[in-house]
Amino acid sequence: MSQVRLLVGTRKGGFVLTADGRRKDWTVSGPHFGGWEIYHMKGSAADPNRVYASQSSGWFGQVVQRSDDGGQTWNPVGNQFVYAGTPGTHEWYDGKPHPWEFKRVWHLEPSAGDPDDVYAGVEDAAIFRSRDGGKTWAELPGLRGHGTGSHWRPGAGGMCLHSIVLDGGSNGGRIYTAISAAGCFRSDDGGGTWKPINRGLHSQYLPDPDAEIGHCVHHIALHPARPSTLFMQKHWDVMRSDDAGDHWTEVSGNLPTDFGFVIDVHAHEPETIYVVPIKSDSEHYPPEGRLRVYRSRSGGNEWEALSRGLPQQNCYVDVLRDAMSVDRLEPCGVYFGTTGGQVYASADAGDSWTAVAHDLPGVLSVEAQTLP
Repeated sequence: MSQVRLLVGTRKGGFVLTADGRRKDWTVSGPHFGGWEIYHMKGSAADPNRVYASQSSGWFGQVVQRSDDGGQTWNPVGNQFVYAGTPGTHEWYDGKPHPWEFKRVWHLEPSAGDPDDVYAGVEDAAIFRSRDGGKTWAELPGLRGHGTGSHWRPGAGGMCLHSIVLDGGSNGGRIYTAISAAGCFRSDDGGGTWKPINRGLHSQYLPDPDAEIGHCVHHIALHPARPSTLFMQKHWDVMRSDDAGDHWTEVSGNLPTDFGFVIDVHAHEPETIYVVPIKSDSEHYPPEGRLRVYRSRSGGNEWEALSRGLPQQNCYVDVLRDAMSVDRLEPCGVYFGTTGGQVYASADAGDSWTAVAHDLPGVLSVEAQTLP
């Protein structure tokens, strides 16, 4: 029987949850790196026992950890993230020039075919790549240097490159990234050159609401069977593109609020997507204190609330941008973690939910691995 492994990053360590294909009984291992913020943990599709973790501390800095046994043991690897050339400046909150400064790794994205090939999205916003399992890292400088980088500004949580989506299909050299608060960018040549893909995004707080850059994108996702169809949860608005990001349309439809951080796609149904609406950009908790996942089976616009097994009163948690994932079993499993330290699992594509972990530190990321 297949197994599922959940890699859970929290504000005070990493946890590994495992279950068999029934997904009813879960074993919790951890905390790994207790006391450290684990921004992201992700395993390799080429070798599921190869797992990377971003370990961060305001006191001790950034460490990338690697496991070769599915998260049982770990070893630090290379942690030198040096911007290419003369980094120059970007804009600060007040619009004044500010030097590029590396702070932490927000997201790790192993490539599909080689466990030693892994990308890192960092703050201040840049994308790095390692071809030796994380021992050495080199920036892909075309992103910051494509023409608008000097005008990027941080969002409320910093200027972070938090989403990396690799198209491993017919467009094998295509990479999508999202930056808070600059927007989405696409490379069609493996990261050599980049273009902004923000046409159709609208942000009322910008002097030009339809500007080429400056949009606070919270998360992007796609289904491998349709690599040119992207879904986005933005700082207000749920969006969709069917032309690889060249144009976007809003699909918020009947959601109770279109603010949120996370969005994901069903493993077997490219038109089934999930979001977790949050009340507002100043009140980061579910409307009416009722935790509900919303599912659209039509790729947006028409949404249904999924609440069975979730707290429906006095619930004031948040679900952050990397804190939802799906497995590849049938029926598809869906998982998410909250800032209150719960990890919820659905073994029936969202119809019902069970808390498989309680009282963890605030959850920053959840990644599901489907194991033989």
